[in-house]
Amino acid sequence: MATDDQVYEDSVGRRETFEEKLDRNWNDLLQELRVMQTGAQIITAFLMTLPFQARFEDLAPYQVGLYVALLTFSGLLTCVIITPVAIHRKLFGLHVKDSTVAHGHRIVKSAVLGIGLMATGCVAFILDVVAGDQVAIYVGGGVVLVMLALLWVIPALLKRAVNPEDAKHQYGDKNNDAGKNSEAVD
Repeated sequence: MATDDQVYEDSVGRRETFEEKLDRNWNDLLQELRVMQTGAQIITAFLMTLPFQARFEDLAPYQVGLYVALLTFSGLLTCVIITPVAIHRKLFGLHVKDSTVAHGHRIVKSAVLGIGLMATGCVAFILDVVAGDQVAIYVGGGVVLVMLALLWVIPALLKRAVNPEDAKHQYGDKNNDAGKNSEAVD
């Protein structure tokens, strides 16, 4: 295991201790969670207000079922999004940030996909109510494909295409003031 005074240099010239890297990664995760939390809270709040609208009584039984599924999913997704914070609180001070960051990373990846699915479900639900089943199926299917492409496939393809040597040259190599561009790359 690394000690606090050991400084490591990664493939793009970032010089930081193991603990500094964990702190940076944890802060990055928190920023991502803040973005997702806002979206999830807005969608959840929207879903929570629907039963109090006059037109809600006009929904078909399957639409009510879809609504209940979306509301339940959004509530659970909100919980998933705050889980890394709960883990951090429980493990705070135990010097296991490496484990906290690793678990947080896995949870955030799941939450990203969940946000896409929840947004897709809401689009399909609303379209079903205002335009009918067929429009909801076709547009909802298109939205789910776009969501999967943007939130899962493209990031995976970009990860495979990344060449650390290219990043080193693009953002400055280790011999040219490595700390100056440290915010540009992971």
